[in-house]
Amino acid sequence: MTSESSSSSPSPAGGAGPARVPLYGDDFAEDPRRVYDELRRHGPAAPVELAPGVPATLVLGYDAALEVLRDPGTFPKDPSRWEKTVPEDCPLLAVMGSRPSCLFTDGEAHARLRSAVTDALGRIDDFALRLHVEETADELIDELAGEGEADLVGRYARPLPVRVFTRLFGCPPGIAERILRGLMGVMEVGASARDSALLVAEALADLVALKRERPGADLASWMLAHPARLDDDELALQIYTVIAAGTEPELNLIANGLLLLLTDDRFASGLSGGSLAVEDALDEVLWTDPPLANLGTTYPVREVDFAGVRLPADQPVLVSFAAANTDPSRAVAHRTGNRAHLAWSAGPHTCPAKRHARLIASVAIEKLLDRIPDMEPAVPAGELAWRPGPFHRALTALPVRFPPL
Repeated sequence: MTSESSSSSPSPAGGAGPARVPLYGDDFAEDPRRVYDELRRHGPAAPVELAPGVPATLVLGYDAALEVLRDPGTFPKDPSRWEKTVPEDCPLLAVMGSRPSCLFTDGEAHARLRSAVTDALGRIDDFALRLHVEETADELIDELAGEGEADLVGRYARPLPVRVFTRLFGCPPGIAERILRGLMGVMEVGASARDSALLVAEALADLVALKRERPGADLASWMLAHPARLDDDELALQIYTVIAAGTEPELNLIANGLLLLLTDDRFASGLSGGSLAVEDALDEVLWTDPPLANLGTTYPVREVDFAGVRLPADQPVLVSFAAANTDPSRAVAHRTGNRAHLAWSAGPHTCPAKRHARLIASVAIEKLLDRIPDMEPAVPAGELAWRPGPFHRALTALPVRFPPL
């Protein structure tokens, strides 16, 4: 049941809005599961704040999340109306601001833009990708193997996907590094988010100009030559979509998988390079600590009664992939081999590169554990720091020790 009126915050149907819970700051970054458990008292959808003074609704229930993700008619992706309600310097705009990207469109526009992405990704040869990941992993391991200690985030999980996607896009290393630096600032939603977004935009413009001048056998050039006939802005933004999904979340998937294998006795056999244990660990991470914890943002065009609350028009509704995956009402007895999680989203906006992402992460982890099987954490897992921001589940560092090779 819907109506044309709107309100400033979600509330129980017919009632006043409850207090909002912030999804930013160190408290949330340190223990998001505690926050999700607190939010569940509101039911499958709860009132949150994404940044100071920016309200939203977080969908926590598994079934409710699927309903949102599969119903673009009620929950469209276009944020342009919401944008008018926040200050121009709102740090969230770097992630959530409207743009001609397959992430922010529906219907025919989405189909056209997404086709350029999916068709280009479909041309990647999995065997060649595996070899490239192995070569990149060996290069990075050679750089740290003799030191006896390393931060696996800074020295391995972060640079590996950057180097892989540099090659996939035919992107010079300098441009790739600028894109990654900008992405990190954007995802943390801090004071530098706008500057970080500008850094990304400038680097992408340079890459598009390079590809128009010198196309090659790479993702950027395949998108450029696609029948969708992308203009420069559209091409830049589809490249951004794939790089953003392929670097920042990928490093989190690799790092979170390594953390689990290094600290959880259930996966101890993975330290001898067992590929089965690595695959099992990735299944666990994608269920419990997905690299993108809260996103899938939508903006109802009119007031909607949903999951026991009234959602205001034009206010963000985010899906908590992390909370939905661990919904107590849909408890999963066995996560190993179970791919029913929502880490890749669902519906029309399901991640088009999930096969590639998993291949990169599994090969990267297997190679590291095979080359350096005697690693151990340098600090207890409970003392590790997590990067702030409402969207991701990202370690600041993962220090380890090992016998120098």
